[in-house]
Amino acid sequence: MKRIAALDMLRGYALVCIMLDHMPISVLRNLTLSNFAVFDAAELFVLLSGFLVGMVWIKIEARDGRWAAQKRFLKRALQVWLALIIGSLVLALLSALLFELQLNHTAVWFQYSRWILEHPLGYLATVALMWMQPNLMDVLALYVLLIATAPVTVPFLLRYPWAALALSLLIWYFAEPLNALVPNQRPGPGLLFNPFGWQLLFFVGVAMGAFRDRLMPVLMRRSRLLTCVSAAILIFSLTIVITWKIGPAAKPFAQFLRQFHGPIDKWSLDGLRLISILAASWIVAVPLARPFAWMAATRPGEALAEIGRGGLFSFVTCVLLSIWGDAMAMTAPPGGWGFALRIGIDIWVTVALWAAAAVWMRRETWIAILRARWAGL
Repeated sequence: MKRIAALDMLRGYALVCIMLDHMPISVLRNLTLSNFAVFDAAELFVLLSGFLVGMVWIKIEARDGRWAAQKRFLKRALQVWLALIIGSLVLALLSALLFELQLNHTAVWFQYSRWILEHPLGYLATVALMWMQPNLMDVLALYVLLIATAPVTVPFLLRYPWAALALSLLIWYFAEPLNALVPNQRPGPGLLFNPFGWQLLFFVGVAMGAFRDRLMPVLMRRSRLLTCVSAAILIFSLTIVITWKIGPAAKPFAQFLRQFHGPIDKWSLDGLRLISILAASWIVAVPLARPFAWMAATRPGEALAEIGRGGLFSFVTCVLLSIWGDAMAMTAPPGGWGFALRIGIDIWVTVALWAAAAVWMRRETWIAILRARWAGL
């Protein structure tokens, strides 16, 4: 399947944003997606993941049949589940090591560092059962569930798209009470990333990837109207974020806006966050398609695309780097020098994420070299 460079770049950008957003005193986190819209990189990552699932499914099914596509995504669900377990293990061990070195950090809950040392098998078992999802890795638990259901849900979506949309909307509407039924380690009900809410965004992405050749000609007939509506939604979204940043002085205006948008809840994916990410997708895909294609061809764009192509490896690496970067940033002194140092740390972890993804993407080459050298000894 021919890759779309701009999509890979956006996946890489989402991972960089996720990393910086989880570093509480990062300087560059003030430039991430959540500073300009009511949604953040999590929505972007899930939507793009769904889009790629739709594209890949159609390609595999056309070439090798439906069963081949179903086996592919069952295998993928297993890979994501293993990444959740391994990532959670390394996350807890890294946190424990940093505390042992007197490097405090707040990006991840301190209890994981204790449990992995005091009850290692219990820790791994609760993660494997997904009864516990360590923060920063919790989105992978959501992804496991979404991918694991794909062998059933995607064929249904392909055959009955409107019925699938209606069912997905119904589940989304009752997401909170449904999630409350899921047993979990958290004090609150269910999983943090409510799978009954987020499934709607994921399957919208699947439909966009699977039906794009049929959808786009229809949507392009109303492209001007859709662009105007999407731009208005994004301006409204930005206005809400600006009132949050202004604080108490803008509270009366924020309360006025709240009459129109209602409560905004990331964890169950409220309507405004959902509509806003879809509006942004239209703006990027249509009026800004050429600028984004140009950006994807630049050196920074290619670096971000490489991070995006790293997939699960890049995600786990970005989480671990966010913990390390948070610990390093907390050692920075106050004042101008500390500010400059935190910027340097932000840049370092971003470059390190790209370097790790680049090495991972070239693993077949360097593994072959190592094997040849080992055989020659």
